Amino acid sequence: MDGISRILYDQATIASAVKRVGAIISEEYRDKNPLLIGVLKGSFIFMADLVRVLDIPCEMEFMVAKSYGQRTQSSGVVEILKDINTDINGRDVIIIEDILDTANTLFSITEVLKARNPASIKICVFLDKNIERKVPVTADYKCFDIENEFVVGYGLDYAEKYRNLPYLGVLGV
Repeated sequence: MDGISRILYDQATIASAVKRVGAIISEEYRDKNPLLIGVLKGSFIFMADLVRVLDIPCEMEFMVAKSYGQRTQSSGVVEILKDINTDINGRDVIIIEDILDTANTLFSITEVLKARNPASIKICVFLDKNIERKVPVTADYKCFDIENEFVVGYGLDYAEKYRNLPYLGVLGV
């Protein structure tokens, strides 16, 4: 596809990584009913694939947060555009995100959710970008570590394009 300089992970590699993470989550939450909260739009493909490999009961919710807009770098300002509708008091929560990079979005979302008294909050990301972060956020579960490159596909976008790619590629802008 135009604009992709190289493919980092193909469909089979992604499917294997998602299955591996799903098995870990299934084991750790064997006797629980976690609430998975997907951060839209980027997490929707990862979350759909992940819940299909889980072999435990779970519920799903979605939030919309924005920090990129039409740029390849985070603005640093996080807006929560859509909140969840479920009471999480006493619930085990797993936040599902496409990429952990600056961590500003995940930090903001986690702080909002912590104030609602969940039993636990964990973070599951498709990608963990190797960059210095100004906020203390780490992924509890992740499929891949990547270097500091702008990637698209498998739900990740640039200006709302490329989300539909079945692989993860580096954008050559």
